[in-house]
Amino acid sequence: MRVIVDTSIWSLSFRRKKNPNIENEIKLKKLILEGNIVLLGPIRQEILSGIKDKSQFDLLKSNLRVFPDFPIVEKDFETAAEFFNLCRSKGIQGSNTDFLICAVASNNNFPIFTSDKDFDNYKKILTIRLF
Repeated sequence: MRVIVDTSIWSLSFRRKKNPNIENEIKLKKLILEGNIVLLGPIRQEILSGIKDKSQFDLLKSNLRVFPDFPIVEKDFETAAEFFNLCRSKGIQGSNTDFLICAVASNNNFPIFTSDKDFDNYKKILTIRLF
């Protein structure tokens, strides 16, 4: 089963300190070994943003190139806007990137692997599954 891995999960695995949630790290490694990672361009951008050290940036950029970006199409952007509007009408706020992730997941029947609790709120309204 292919799974969209959100920035929050990638970030946990890149931290220098021990990961407090070893279970998520094990799940991520299993997805990588099985070739079931779905990486979206906006997630790649979030992962790489804010890295101050150029050599760390270059190394991470190189390592992430193993995972090609899943294509995001017109329908995904339209669905993301619909999801944004629907959630907002129900009092749930979110980022454009989060709703784009939800749209790609919904349109392609991918679960989302995340530790971001905002997705629990989105799931109450949207047709998404969490991994």
